[in-house]
Amino acid sequence: MNDSFLIVLTGIGATAVMDLWSVVRKLLFGIPPANWGLVGRWIAYLAHGQFRHDPITATPSVHGERFIGWTAHYFIGIAYAVLLVAIYGSAWIHDPSVGPALTVGIATVAAPFFIMQPGMGAGIAGSRTPRPNATRLQSVLNHAVFGLGMYVSAWGMKLAFST
Repeated sequence: MNDSFLIVLTGIGATAVMDLWSVVRKLLFGIPPANWGLVGRWIAYLAHGQFRHDPITATPSVHGERFIGWTAHYFIGIAYAVLLVAIYGSAWIHDPSVGPALTVGIATVAAPFFIMQPGMGAGIAGSRTPRPNATRLQSVLNHAVFGLGMYVSAWGMKLAFST
């Protein structure tokens, strides 16, 4: 099986695991899932040269922002799977182990902490949110679940496509 195909499926699968986690989190703990429409709004405004919003919810909505946000969410998941294989080698995709997946998954929390949250008006690592430590914890947990999702998805691909 083509490595690129396996990597794409692993990224999609891991992102889906993260989305399933957000549903479980909502049901068990009442924590609302991420609003990918707001992410789409932020991305749409990037195309017009505006990086920072104060906050993004005060910025006028754009047509198709939910589609943009959800699409970006899955493309970013694929990019993180590419990153994992770039760091640990293509052998990982054929014989996945949890350590590298969890390491990369947790490390990717740097992107929302230092790019997305500040750009959307939440401050560095959610420092401008009502409960910064809770925001940080949820971000780290979500990215850890994503990392576990990469591991589980890669194993699923191995089982499904191995001969």
